[in-house]
Amino acid sequence: MKKIVFATNNAHKLEELRNILSGKYQVLALSDIGFHEDIPETGETLAENATIKSQHIFEKFHIDCFSDDTGLEVDALGGKPGVYSARFAGENSTYAQNVDKLLLELKNTANRTACFKTVISLILDGNEYQFEGSVEGVITKEKHGEKGFGYDPVFLPDGYKETFAEMPATLKNSISHRGKAVAKLVDFLKSH
Repeated sequence: MKKIVFATNNAHKLEELRNILSGKYQVLALSDIGFHEDIPETGETLAENATIKSQHIFEKFHIDCFSDDTGLEVDALGGKPGVYSARFAGENSTYAQNVDKLLLELKNTANRTACFKTVISLILDGNEYQFEGSVEGVITKEKHGEKGFGYDPVFLPDGYKETFAEMPATLKNSISHRGKAVAKLVDFLKSH
C-alpha cells in the first residue's frame, strides 16, 4: 500500500481521512514522520493556506503529501469566519468557543445560510494539484448531536434533517465538503 503524509495536526481530520482513504493509502500523520511543529497559516484564502502547509512538508521531507484548509462561510457575516474558522473566538479557542461565538453573532439573524468549503493541496512527485469541495446549508439556532467536530453541531446541510454532528460518519463523509474534496483527490490518485 502506498504511503502519503497528511499535513495536519488535527486528530479529527486525520481520523476522518484515514477512514475515507482506507484500503487505498496508508495515511501518515506528521508525528509519524517526526514533525511536531505548527505550520503558520498566513494565507488569505483556503487555497493559499493548504499550499503553504503541503509545500512546507514537501520541502522539508521530500515525501508525497497533502494538506487541507477548511472554512465555514456564513452569508450574514460576509463570509466569516472563513480562513479564521479554527480561531474565530481567538487564538487557541476550542470548538465549543467558536460555535458559541457564531451562535451569538447570528442570534437575531434570519438569514442563516452558510457554506462549508475544503481545499486540498496535493504534492505528488514535486507537482501541486488542488481539489475543492463544498456543501451548502444553514446554521441552526442551537447545537444538535455529539459526533464530528468543529461547527458540525450547528451545520445543517441542505436536504437533510440532521446536523453533521447527528449523522453517522459514513453519511457525513459522503456528502461533506471534505468528503467531496477527498473524492476528487482519490480519483486523481487512482489515475496516477
